[in-house]
Amino acid sequence: MSLKPYVRIILFFLLGFIIYLADITMNYDEESKDIYISDQELDGLFAAWNSQVGRPPNEQEALNIVNEFIEEEILYREALRLGLDQNDRIIKRRLAQKISFLKQETDREEPNSKKLTEFFSKNRDRYYVPATFSFTHYYFSKSSEAKIKAKAGLSEIVELGAPSSSEPFFLGKNFSEYSLGEIEQAFGPELLVAFENPNLNTWIGPFSSSYGEHLLFINNKSLGYSPEFLEIEDLVKQDYLLEEQDRKLSDYLDSVKAEYRVIINPTYEF
Repeated sequence: MSLKPYVRIILFFLLGFIIYLADITMNYDEESKDIYISDQELDGLFAAWNSQVGRPPNEQEALNIVNEFIEEEILYREALRLGLDQNDRIIKRRLAQKISFLKQETDREEPNSKKLTEFFSKNRDRYYVPATFSFTHYYFSKSSEAKIKAKAGLSEIVELGAPSSSEPFFLGKNFSEYSLGEIEQAFGPELLVAFENPNLNTWIGPFSSSYGEHLLFINNKSLGYSPEFLEIEDLVKQDYLLEEQDRKLSDYLDSVKAEYRVIINPTYEF
């Protein structure tokens, strides 16, 4: 049974209208000159202001916030229209960071105590607190006579209370609760031998470092230890969540890598 002429006309215009709606919807972001600001966006803008300033914006400040948002949106659309987003390393990196964040936060679950204790047991070495040392030193800059000066300085400490030829050290004279790793970072690896079973509360040396010679007075040593889970539960939870985020991103990359074919210029070999 054929449709009546006026029904066909109505259906024709209805179909055209549907196609038109689909077209403007698909091309809205690229071609539309309308800027729609939702309540959620305004709430987010005002909440960000409140978080930074410590109070809600007044009427003029709210107007300025909205105006800045509008200007930013206009500049963003104009930049897209001019193709400024194409082949821009900074924009690519920013977008990659954004999708990384989204994938890492997808289906985030709070870990229960069992998961955290298992994670702690597997990574217990990570939470070891190393031994630390507190010490004072006199410094003699690197030269052919530095060790001679330092030895003479040790005798002067006994007789006079301080060496006459020591020099200022750029990191200072007193160091409190430094681990061996921190000592190595500050002085270089050569000085570590001075902290192997040292005599406390007496001047010892000279010992060489990357910078010269040192006389040391080590007044305290705290032993290293492994903390119990309950002492560092918050830190363990933080580390667990970070590893879960990395795992989710890695799983996502593995799932999509197979869809890509990588072609590298033959000038380089990998």
